[in-house]
Amino acid sequence: MHRRTPVTIKDIAQILNISVSTVSRALRGMPEIHPDTKNAILKMAEEMDYQPNQLAKNLVGNSTKTIGVIVPSLSYYFFASMLNSIEEAAMQAGYSVMVCQTNESYLRELAQIQNMLNSQVEGFIISLARDSLDYEHINRLIKKQIPLVLFDRYTDKIESSKVIVDNKQAAFKATVHMIEKGCRRLACLAGPPHLEISNQRLDGFRDAILTNGLQYEEQYVSHSDFTQENTIIQANNMMSQSNPPDGILTMSDNIAFSTMYALKQRGLRIPEDVAMVSFNNEPACTYLTPSLTSISQPIREMGTQAVRLLLKQLEADIIEPETVVLDTQLVIRESSLR
Repeated sequence: MHRRTPVTIKDIAQILNISVSTVSRALRGMPEIHPDTKNAILKMAEEMDYQPNQLAKNLVGNSTKTIGVIVPSLSYYFFASMLNSIEEAAMQAGYSVMVCQTNESYLRELAQIQNMLNSQVEGFIISLARDSLDYEHINRLIKKQIPLVLFDRYTDKIESSKVIVDNKQAAFKATVHMIEKGCRRLACLAGPPHLEISNQRLDGFRDAILTNGLQYEEQYVSHSDFTQENTIIQANNMMSQSNPPDGILTMSDNIAFSTMYALKQRGLRIPEDVAMVSFNNEPACTYLTPSLTSISQPIREMGTQAVRLLLKQLEADIIEPETVVLDTQLVIRESSLR
């Protein structure tokens, strides 16, 4: 018959007719155990395929060596790629990663944080949900001196370490690129109005237009909730204006994909009628027709930096918030080459 439960040191002790403490000391390499007894214990442990209970060992030392990572959705390329980077950096430091997604829900974000606290994670790496408007649950972590790093989506209402890109500068570069290609009526499909990174990108978009002597038109700015259905509605409303835009900056590739679909359904050509630039540089951007110009973010470095900042907090007596701002790269493809 096969055992359904893991082998314990108590099982080894019973078979060898010795005390549990003797088995424990032998397995930990303590010097006071007689060599013959130690060899017998190690041999029996190998035969029974004994595996140490790492969680119990860590709890004894007040450490689980586990990091909690919470993201809006793993169906987004950016967050899935970030998770790979975070997990790799954490493993190299001897930590495991517990992952949850909020599906853009504030209530799920609330529940996932509590679940992870119950599981004794040592710190959090979080990107805020779209629907999070109240940040008391996050600020409670800070008050309790629980290590925390925010990445990508953050708010200045939370005083924590964060890893971000220069969103304003990235949007500025993308918009200037479309202006250089001849666009004069620039539009922006932004994210929800309360989302800080969306507003930073919108600021960069506006600055590029004004810096280049063009008119900034509020009618050319729409806010999407990231869903395909809402984005298509916003894109159609924008293109139904009497003098529609000839260039569009979108806040993410997912928004861009839906926008391109809407434009093609209207019989519009990209980039001849409407140029497009987006954010995230997903692999699919290369294979679209036309291929999509997009801002590439240093995902691997972002994940590495997030783990570094968290480990720094875990080792410190006092947590001092630190911000890492990384550069982006505009990857030019067919959608903007008018």
